[in-house]
Amino acid sequence: MKPILVTGVGGKIGGVGQKIVENLMKRNIPVRAMFHSKSELSEQLRLQGVEIVIGDLTELEDVHKAIAGCERIYFGLGVSDRYLEATVNVAAVAKCYNITAFVNMSQMTVSQMSIHATTPSLQQKLHWLSEQVLNWSNLPVIHVRPTAFLENPLFYLLAIDSVSKSNEIRLPFGKSRTSPIAANDVALAVTEILLDPHKHMGRTYELTGLRSENMMELAEEYTAALGRKIVYVDEPFDEWKAKFEIATKQIPTHVANHIKVMALLHAQGSYDRLTNDFQLITGQKPTTVEQWVRSKANEF
Repeated sequence: MKPILVTGVGGKIGGVGQKIVENLMKRNIPVRAMFHSKSELSEQLRLQGVEIVIGDLTELEDVHKAIAGCERIYFGLGVSDRYLEATVNVAAVAKCYNITAFVNMSQMTVSQMSIHATTPSLQQKLHWLSEQVLNWSNLPVIHVRPTAFLENPLFYLLAIDSVSKSNEIRLPFGKSRTSPIAANDVALAVTEILLDPHKHMGRTYELTGLRSENMMELAEEYTAALGRKIVYVDEPFDEWKAKFEIATKQIPTHVANHIKVMALLHAQGSYDRLTNDFQLITGQKPTTVEQWVRSKANEF
């Protein structure tokens, strides 16, 4: 079998690319992993038998090096203001080769967007445009649209500080509901699709967690996982935004703006979503918030 190309393996939020590589390795499937730069992880995977390509998805020659000799591609990339450029590059180069499956990592907000309606997040607009490009390309595309990850800073990095210090989850979500999904589950679904893509061809899958809950209910899951009372504190959006901007002033503006829009959309109820697509693909139920928090109890 020719190697499966997995891009975006060095991504920080969730590490979906890395998890897909590890899943394929466990199945003894040859893998080619693309990193933007050399790292401890790339060297570790190389020593484990993974073919490593170092390159930039916005450079055509690098994309040729990554794709040549592969028939199946997982295309994923972190939050970036060059996301659309990278998508077009990969699609254009993929047309030069005999690609039999192109699994595209998108996001569920795209399902609420159209040529007349986007969101204030440039990243979400870039995902919508990227899906259009891939559909026009006539490549054998399968779109995967997860909702917010449990590893998203809203539920994880930002929550670690307030949960560990004051047993509080402080977010501006009001009474809205959300159904975040674990990165491990997203990676498992993508892995299953890559292993047998033909039965999924042309489909769009929307992945959510097991339940759509308000933040009080979600706090109860943190409580059950950690064995101490965790409460939800509803902060006014402007107050939360000011604190967020101070706490994240080191991260790129494009990324920070995307997270702020996600918080605003949560407050508006845009993340009240629930599907059974994960179970349809994998035959398993998604990880619950309680299970996920318990697996990271030491951090909280």
